[in-house]
Amino acid sequence: MTCGPTVAVVAGALLDPDYRAKLADPAWSDAEQGRVHAAANRLWPRALGTTPCGLAKVISRRSVGHRVRYGWRLARPGDALADVRRAVRAGWPVAMLIGTLIPRHWVLLVDCDDAGFDCYEPSSGAVRRVPREAVSGARLHLLGFPRAFAFVLPRSNI
Repeated sequence: MTCGPTVAVVAGALLDPDYRAKLADPAWSDAEQGRVHAAANRLWPRALGTTPCGLAKVISRRSVGHRVRYGWRLARPGDALADVRRAVRAGWPVAMLIGTLIPRHWVLLVDCDDAGFDCYEPSSGAVRRVPREAVSGARLHLLGFPRAFAFVLPRSNI
């Protein structure tokens, strides 16, 4: 399993109860990882990871029942994260691409309050508390990489 497809599957499980129920079957779950990876990376080499556009596309498949489409945006230094916080507070999972000099790893923001975010980290399977300033200030060391590069979040009703 890789981080992008894992984040997409977990986001889908949070958005779609029928999809979540299927994850109880390990064989289905393993096969779904491969299906999601292929769907997210049709034109992009899998070895290079999952692009923000590809991740938005596969998460949107699970959010369509809510009449919501996911999109993506770049992270900005000193970002107030208003759109990210608004989405997570409303119950929408938000994927965050992190790295050092280059983007390398996907995590999933699943809850938040004024102080920070609860972040699902797929390598460990743990949910870790991340201060909001750590996201906008490139101090995400708790997640393995310091800097946010992009966010995949709900953008529009379809």
